Amino acid sequence: MSTLVSTPAAPPRQAQGLRNLYLVRAGFSLIWVTLLLTAAPSSAVLTAGLLLLYPTWDVLATLWDVRLHHGTASLRPQYLNIGIGVLTTGAVVQALRQGLPTVMQVFGAWAIVTGLLQLLLALRRRRQLGGQWPLIISGAQSTLGGLSFILMAHDPATGLPNLAGYSAFGAFYFLLAAYRLHKAAGHPAAS
Repeated sequence: MSTLVSTPAAPPRQAQGLRNLYLVRAGFSLIWVTLLLTAAPSSAVLTAGLLLLYPTWDVLATLWDVRLHHGTASLRPQYLNIGIGVLTTGAVVQALRQGLPTVMQVFGAWAIVTGLLQLLLALRRRRQLGGQWPLIISGAQSTLGGLSFILMAHDPATGLPNLAGYSAFGAFYFLLAAYRLHKAAGHPAAS
């Protein structure tokens, strides 16, 4: 990945589009968490659907991100994230046949890899857009969260509530990043 030395400020429309994406991602995560904690425990089908929906939604949100940044910077991290998300969705399908511990391991591996990608992308965007420190923290936390999913996958008390907590923290960071991006729009160097 190349180092950015001096990059012109992003157009306000691009910053606004990214802020809107962050708000939608936060809203999706909050709805997903609510469904996972309230409705899913009584329905194995709903639980499976929600577990499949999460990485699929991440792919769709990343495609939105690609659309926002087409022609402005290298999109390799986003395309890599899309590929990983598609593979993760397929892995979740297989893992659901083996049980929740295997699903947690898949989510853990996914969280580690995508957390690192998010961290790197947020560091790069910090220079372009500002307002990215919440996503820098979120990427690091995702990496650590993924490791904990793998380590605690066989503890029956940690499964779905941990995934819900992970997603809720992600929603918080996306909301915070949307706020910071809005605040930094007139000052691209702000973080």
